Amino acid sequence: MKYDTGIKRCIGVVGAGAAGLLFSLLIKRRFPAWEVKTFEQNAEGATYGFGVVFSDGALVFLERDQPELSRIVEAAMERWPMQRLVHRGEQVEVDGNGFSAIGRLALQKVLQSLCRRTGVDIRYGRAISTLDELAGADLVVGADGSNSLVRNALAAQFAPSVEVLTNRFAWYGTAQPFDCLTLTFRASEHGDFVAHHYRHSASMSTFVVECGEATWRGAGLDRMSDAESRMYCERVFAADLGGHALESNKSVWRQFPLVRNGRWVARRPDSGYAVLLGDALRTVHFSIGSGTRLAFEDAIALDRAFAEYRDDVPGALASFERERRPVVEKLLAAANASSYWYEEFSEKMKLEPWQLAYDYMTRSGRMTDERLRAIAPKFMARVDAERG
Repeated sequence: MKYDTGIKRCIGVVGAGAAGLLFSLLIKRRFPAWEVKTFEQNAEGATYGFGVVFSDGALVFLERDQPELSRIVEAAMERWPMQRLVHRGEQVEVDGNGFSAIGRLALQKVLQSLCRRTGVDIRYGRAISTLDELAGADLVVGADGSNSLVRNALAAQFAPSVEVLTNRFAWYGTAQPFDCLTLTFRASEHGDFVAHHYRHSASMSTFVVECGEATWRGAGLDRMSDAESRMYCERVFAADLGGHALESNKSVWRQFPLVRNGRWVARRPDSGYAVLLGDALRTVHFSIGSGTRLAFEDAIALDRAFAEYRDDVPGALASFERERRPVVEKLLAAANASSYWYEEFSEKMKLEPWQLAYDYMTRSGRMTDERLRAIAPKFMARVDAERG
């Protein structure tokens, strides 16, 4: 349903990723008279990384809150009903862990189309270098990623903290069509590697390679060109790639930043307000596949706050943080436990394949044996049998 207060507000959204585009779409639908401008520094059609993955549970909220978007997105998704771990060449399947995936660019195109039909003004190739460029906006929405300009410009109020993990990772793609979301552990002469991989379209899969700092340096990956890095990783995972090459898309080796903010809302010097969404607000490690889900949920929650408070911007923002923060904090605890598990994955590789899989499935500390038996009965039957 559309609501129009008759009072025109001006909204400036920095970043045209999942959070920025979805919020732009929702707020413009709710208040058609409001001016909504979305600024993206990259050219239209540019996206980095390859695919995004959702658990089945993560899609429930989208179907509930945005059924139209859910129908469009799910029609383009790849799906599978289980997860697989590969260790010492043995495949261990975990039933009951359904996932879906879609290409980042495909998802962006869906959101772009819906935004433009609704009247959102999206400006690609337009980098915002200072908040002065958005002076006069009632609200600036920082949806500009983990290196957020909006957050950094108002850091004294947002009070951000950043913890940089020690592992290195590079985000590749490949034409190898994997059956399902898979974690593959491989040893090389320089140390241990793990790949997170899944197909995100009928012809392309995401393939994220991760290793420890010592392995990264010992292999010389810190000194290799992009082509040399790809070739090295292709050798490590030759048994898994089936003769297919790895493909780059600005696939530089990075360390994952765990971003958090003490406050989610700030006052700008020109008396307007600013709020953070998505990775600008907090990051979650890619190993739990919840970054895009949280970005969507942020956008939906902020729009709902405006549904209640209408043109009362500070009231809506306070409600957004008050209602949303407890939900996010709970998920962050599990996400951080997952990220720390990967920091020690080389030690975990001493385990038998079934033991490694069990340790992985219980890494957050929230998954009990009883719950896991209910979710993945076949997997737990094997675990119980191995335990004797």
